[in-house]
Amino acid sequence: MSPLSPEALQRLETERNLWVASARPDGRPHLVPVWFVYQAERFHFCIQPESVKARNLRRNPRVVLALEGGSSPVICEGSAALLPGPPSLPILDLFQHKYEWDLRTESVYTLLVEVTPEKWLVW
Repeated sequence: MSPLSPEALQRLETERNLWVASARPDGRPHLVPVWFVYQAERFHFCIQPESVKARNLRRNPRVVLALEGGSSPVICEGSAALLPGPPSLPILDLFQHKYEWDLRTESVYTLLVEVTPEKWLVW
């Protein structure tokens, strides 16, 4: 069962942008917004396979994720996995519904990342 309030869960389903913080090899943070879906207590987002994010996550899967809006933060610390192959049908459907984005025809953002939450900071 999720430790999140119904309000926080609703924001995870409807908000469009998620900030992703990863670490470069020298420890400098890298912070970028991405489109995402939240399903089955996991985050999913697509990135370019050779992006700074992808290179960082290959070396160090530790991430911090945050929704926009500092008035009522929803922040997650977790571990990222780079998923091979095409996304599952439920993930494809979620991206299509939320963004009208068909990942089957995507040619740039082709690497799917799944983040498993380990700690939530919500207030």
